[in-house]
Amino acid sequence: MLDVENLSLHYGRHVALNRVSVRVRKGETVVILGANGAGKSSLLKSIARVTRPDAGYSVSFDGRRIETLAAHDVVEAGIALVPEGRGVFGDLTVDENLALGAYARRARAHAADSRAFVYELFPKLRDRRAQFVNTMSGGEQQMVAIGRALMSKPELLMLDEPSLGLAPLVVGELFRSLGRIRERGIALLVVEQNVKMSLSIADRGYLAEAGRITGEAAACDLMNDAAVQRAFLGAAV
Repeated sequence: MLDVENLSLHYGRHVALNRVSVRVRKGETVVILGANGAGKSSLLKSIARVTRPDAGYSVSFDGRRIETLAAHDVVEAGIALVPEGRGVFGDLTVDENLALGAYARRARAHAADSRAFVYELFPKLRDRRAQFVNTMSGGEQQMVAIGRALMSKPELLMLDEPSLGLAPLVVGELFRSLGRIRERGIALLVVEQNVKMSLSIADRGYLAEAGRITGEAAACDLMNDAAVQRAFLGAAV
C-alpha cells in the first residue's frame, strides 16, 4: 500500500532523515519507535508533503507515485495526518472542525456516514458538537483531531504522538478507539512514545535512531526483545 524508499531530509546542515525506507500494507498497523530527535515526526510530515525531503527518494501509495504531489493532493490520494500538537481550530466548534475534514473531494459524498462513525467512536464529541474546541480538554481535542482526519475518508491514517500529554485513562480510551479504526480496514502508521500501548495494537514496528531505520520486526517480537525492553519498555507509561 505505502512504500517509502531512500527518503532523506536535511534542515540546513542537520540530517533529520538518512535514506529511510518503510512500508505499510493494506489494513496494517505499523508503529515507529525511537527517542526524541530520531526523525519520526519528520518522516510522517515528509510522506504528507508538509516538508520537502531531499531529491532521490520515492513514495508510492496504492501503486501510484505521490512524492511530487501537493499536500492537499496527498489527502485526496487517501492519506491523512494527525500532527503532533493536534492542529485543531480552537475558535471553531467540534462540528465545524469535522466539516473541514470532509473538504476533500473523495470525502464529500461520505461526510454524513463519516461523521456518524466519528460520533460513534467518540460519544463525548457528539454530546459537545456545538462546543468551541479551545474550551475542551487535551484528550477531547485529540479526539477532534482524529475525527477530523477520519472525515477525509483515509485509507491510511498517520498519527504523530497521539497520547502526548494525556492522562493514562484517556490514553487507554484513545488506543481502544485506534483499534476500532483498524477494524474498519484503515491502515495506521503511528509514531508514539507509549511503546507498550502502541505495540499492543500494531502488526509490525520499526526502530528509528538518529534519522535512520535500525530495525524492523513483528510487534510481538519487539515486545519481547530484550534490547527494546531496555531501551523503551522500562520507561513506558
